[in-house]
Amino acid sequence: MTCIGQKKMSDKHITYQQERMVFKQWDADKFTPKSGFLGLNPDYWITWALHPNYPKTDLRPLGPVGPQTQRLIFAAAMQNSDNIYKLHTDTLRNTAISEAVNYSGALSAADPLWQIYYRKEFEGLLNSSDAELLSGLSPAEQKYIVSTGLYDWYKEESNSLLERLQLARNTNVDRGSRIIAYHRMLSEYRKLRAGWEMKKSKAKTYLNIKSTAEKIRNSHTRSPVTSKSDIQIANDILKKSKL
Repeated sequence: MTCIGQKKMSDKHITYQQERMVFKQWDADKFTPKSGFLGLNPDYWITWALHPNYPKTDLRPLGPVGPQTQRLIFAAAMQNSDNIYKLHTDTLRNTAISEAVNYSGALSAADPLWQIYYRKEFEGLLNSSDAELLSGLSPAEQKYIVSTGLYDWYKEESNSLLERLQLARNTNVDRGSRIIAYHRMLSEYRKLRAGWEMKKSKAKTYLNIKSTAEKIRNSHTRSPVTSKSDIQIANDILKKSKL
């Protein structure tokens, strides 16, 4: 609302100054008052005599080289540096976590190669039982294997191998060394199992031959004595054995 007697004042010089300081370009043509004809305009000298370089110097805070523009550029540069440092620290963190997982014995059970392959291969060693070791043997064969010390030998060897396996799984070493240890112990375990199966087979063969020999000896005591050579006796034993 405009009261009677009031008049709206508009100073173009102030308007130009406001525009160039805030949002418009630093326009040299809008530095008024002008010098006039032959530089005789007194208003020009009153305004710009003490600031001859003012029209040539862009003082806008958001100008191309203004302080606010520089601050924003520096802020963007600092933000970029922060992002680079953050990426670097995240990389170090991920590397540290990866190395910790590779070295930690507490996480060895989660190793994909252990889960997929080695755990199945070592199943007989990790979960062995007396009944499983002596399965498929007759009571006489079991008694023979135990009495001759074969059973104690296998238990001692398998327990030693199991202890080494658990040590390799729980020790903090790099994953490559742990996998190599698994591979070596798996080779030893397979040889041990093959030796155990071979000894059980030989025990069966021995007991069968012994039983056959006793039967032949008993039949000879009940029948008339006939002279046979050692070769004939051996052939009779082999024929009557279950081999």
